[in-house]
Amino acid sequence: MKFVRFEHENHRHVGVLTTGGIAPMEAVNARRGSRVPNDLLAIIQSGAVEQIDNLDGVETVPFDRVTPLLPYDVPPKIWCIGLNYRSHADDIQAVQPEEPGSFMKPASCMFEPGGEIVLPPPEISNDVDAEGELGVIIGRKSRFLAADEAAGAIFGYTTTLDLTALDVLRKNTRYLTRAKSIDTFFSFGPVIVTADEIDDVGKLEVITEHNGGICSRDFVSNMRHGPVELVRFHSDFMTLYPGDLISTGCPKGARIKAGDRVGARIDGVGALSATVR
Repeated sequence: MKFVRFEHENHRHVGVLTTGGIAPMEAVNARRGSRVPNDLLAIIQSGAVEQIDNLDGVETVPFDRVTPLLPYDVPPKIWCIGLNYRSHADDIQAVQPEEPGSFMKPASCMFEPGGEIVLPPPEISNDVDAEGELGVIIGRKSRFLAADEAAGAIFGYTTTLDLTALDVLRKNTRYLTRAKSIDTFFSFGPVIVTADEIDDVGKLEVITEHNGGICSRDFVSNMRHGPVELVRFHSDFMTLYPGDLISTGCPKGARIKAGDRVGARIDGVGALSATVR
């Protein structure tokens, strides 16, 4: 199942993507007599997705009449993984860490899918890159997961855009959080696809697009630490909660400037784009 949060006729809805359009949750509930929340984070937290078993006869909204939104505005946690592809480490002349090079980002740095990345003043940063990545959405509260349990903790997958002020980071590696947390330096969605829709996550190809071309592309199977292992690893250090997001890394980032267009695309998952000013 593919979920999306969207605006239609000045109202915000959560819906399921179908071949003919988007089935709003209100229409699903009215047709099926269910009580699925009109809130994607609440759906993930409550496990209400199990109530959505048949969309036959549900009236849909055409794709061209909606504005896609962030799946939810404040994820419980946003984890990102640095240098998970060798090509990215080579691009910025860095050494891949033995364990996942993880860091957190605040929700205040998010922007809407299809929206604008606003570059900081040049005296703050004058060298920014944007990285298209695969995001993992946690589906249940988890701690100290065994290797064979971690996949079961995943609700689904999404596309993300993660930005970095590279010149800030070059000053000192301890400035990583600051370099990653500037306003409009992260987005995800607009689609979240449930894990059961992906036969083999390793076969997904992660693509960063830049000004109509492809900046980088690589398969999830080439990550140093795959999505399931990242979930298992982080559960050793903290409790994972439904709706937590782990952005798994980029093959190579696109250096961006005002007027550019940048995006993330993962066939089978979704696409996410932004303009730069």
